[in-house]
Amino acid sequence: MASREGPRAAGTDGSDFQHRERVAKHYQMSVALKSEIRKLNILHVVIWLLVLAQVTVSQLHLVSHSVVASPYQWEYPYLLSVLPTALSFAAMPRNNISYLVISMISAGLFCVAPIIYGGMEMFPVAQQLYRHGKAYRFIFGFSAVSVMYLVLVIAVQVHAWQIYYSKQLLDSWFTSTQDKKKK
Repeated sequence: MASREGPRAAGTDGSDFQHRERVAKHYQMSVALKSEIRKLNILHVVIWLLVLAQVTVSQLHLVSHSVVASPYQWEYPYLLSVLPTALSFAAMPRNNISYLVISMISAGLFCVAPIIYGGMEMFPVAQQLYRHGKAYRFIFGFSAVSVMYLVLVIAVQVHAWQIYYSKQLLDSWFTSTQDKKKK
């Protein structure tokens, strides 16, 4: 590469560029964590759509209650869990710390809290099913409590990883802003 100011500095052959091509670790981590959070957000949207479909089908009486059971009480507040996901998606492009913090807090309120309540609400029905083998609510021929516990287990994992990765991303962003302030 030619210089506009004159000849190249003495002693350089152009191979001293290696240090300038390294990307800071917190930028690499930010990109990797954003990718993971996006995947988890997509999984959460899929779970949310399944719960929404059950609530909608049941409330609009599109099929018989013997085919799709009426929703449990925890499913209604869980429908608000799309808000933390939307905030998380909004936080990613511009590294918006406040959106990510609000997303993490609201994930606990709108995602994790209904899941905990759902586990407690369905426990007596699950206990009856596994002790006596009697199920009274069904989703496409499967015990509704079994299907919804499976949804709960998957949702707990998705939300736990989502909150964990969001915290790691937040730490990465704070490292980035602290480095900028030092310079």
